[in-house]
Amino acid sequence: MAIMARLKRLVTGFVSLFVSGLERRNPEALIEAARQEFRDRMAHYNLALAQMAGIAERLKAQITAKTSKAKDLERRILANHQANNLELAGSLARELQELRADLSSDTKELEQTEDAYQANLRQAKISQKEFEEKIRKLDKQLSQVKIKEAQAEAASALGNVAFKVGDMGDTMKTVEEVLAKRYETSAGKARVAKDIVDMDRLKEKETERKALEQVALAEFLASQGIQATSSPAAAPTVVNKEIGPWQQAGQGN
Repeated sequence: MAIMARLKRLVTGFVSLFVSGLERRNPEALIEAARQEFRDRMAHYNLALAQMAGIAERLKAQITAKTSKAKDLERRILANHQANNLELAGSLARELQELRADLSSDTKELEQTEDAYQANLRQAKISQKEFEEKIRKLDKQLSQVKIKEAQAEAASALGNVAFKVGDMGDTMKTVEEVLAKRYETSAGKARVAKDIVDMDRLKEKETERKALEQVALAEFLASQGIQATSSPAAAPTVVNKEIGPWQQAGQGN
């Protein structure tokens, strides 16, 4: 028996821990459960109020009926008294007396019922208002908690990012190393290409090209009867050619 009791307490403890964990992780569900519980209680409370209001309405109907009956008895008593029917008038008077006693009792019951109904109605309204105020506070508190949790999560994420940026083995470092290697490779290829080229040979070819260009220019100018000048800025000089007999004959024609 002792073992079973201990086992029962242990199971109860585990269940309690599990439920407590669910409650901590789901405050919205707790708030909704509180709303539903309050609605259920208010439903029962309103039912009791309705019953009390029904009693008040029944008492009002009884008082109205008895008041009407009392007026009728008063008329009958007067009529029988005038007719000298004293025995019947006395009987009706006795009935009226009892009826008025009932009316007095019903009136007091109605007043007490109405007072109780109004008091409970005010209590219901106050409870409704207090509950709504508590729910608003809980919703506001829950919103603040969520904001703080989001801020804490963002701060934690930023802290992790800052730590990784400073880490020598992270992605940023890898990118830097890749770019450095590519720069070194390209710079090396460019230097090799530059070193392979024979600059003296290039200069000789350039000088030779320019000389050939000048020779070609001199030959062209000579074919046109123009004397080549040593300076490119000098104006070309026209050479007077001697005209032979055959040329004169041609000009004469």
